[in-house]
Amino acid sequence: MSEAKTEPTPSLEAVRQRIDALDTELLRLVDERASLARIVAQAKRAAGAGDKFALRPARETQILRRLIACERTAASPSLIVRIWRELIGDSLSVQGPFHINVWGGKDPARAVELARHRFGAAPPLRQLAKPEDAIAQARTLGGVAVCAITPDNAWWGRLLAEPEVKVFATLPCLAAWGPMSALAVAAVDVEPTGDDRTFWVTDAAGPASAVEDALSRDGVAADLVVEANGLKLFMLAGFYQRNDQRLARAPGRLSGIIGAAPAPLDV
Repeated sequence: MSEAKTEPTPSLEAVRQRIDALDTELLRLVDERASLARIVAQAKRAAGAGDKFALRPARETQILRRLIACERTAASPSLIVRIWRELIGDSLSVQGPFHINVWGGKDPARAVELARHRFGAAPPLRQLAKPEDAIAQARTLGGVAVCAITPDNAWWGRLLAEPEVKVFATLPCLAAWGPMSALAVAAVDVEPTGDDRTFWVTDAAGPASAVEDALSRDGVAADLVVEANGLKLFMLAGFYQRNDQRLARAPGRLSGIIGAAPAPLDV
């Protein structure tokens, strides 16, 4: 029997030359993409929408899911997400005001790291001493608040009184980067993406398991995220509207939806 022929291993110099050629082509494509962001900004100004925040969380998620689903041989979901988050963040910063405001609780460095992973290096970032200060910045044009989830601060409960400011993302956005530890909030439209998690607050007394059981009997799958200051924050599987009657029947006198976010991209 004849032995199967194997392709010779290319020399290190040949590999390096190929990398250099690809880097040049990547730069050309990145530059072209960046130029399109400026054209988009001009088109929005011409249409009278130049004063609107360009952030579209659902659109970003659709882009990343499509890319992750594409056939490839070596690029990991983490690499894809990091590259495109940088591209998207730079594009948003070109199209109008865009700034990140972080309250990190007891681990501010981790919150800043997660914010940069999610929004890239382009937007200016400030660390703030209180979650209320971060949320106040989220009310301004181009403002995003990134606030840590901690058992000693129910900042998220305040969003019940501010329906224009919503949770739109969980951080990190990849399960491989660790458990959910912060939420991103902004005055943006929150739209369904096909695989979402809705965030719901209630002041229901008693154990969280009793609330989860009550919701389950009404067809709602819920998991407790955190409990603080007499309030409970639950994550519901799926995208729910604020007027959903199943949630209206749930335990608690003070309750409501404070936003929704796509499920982790690598689940």
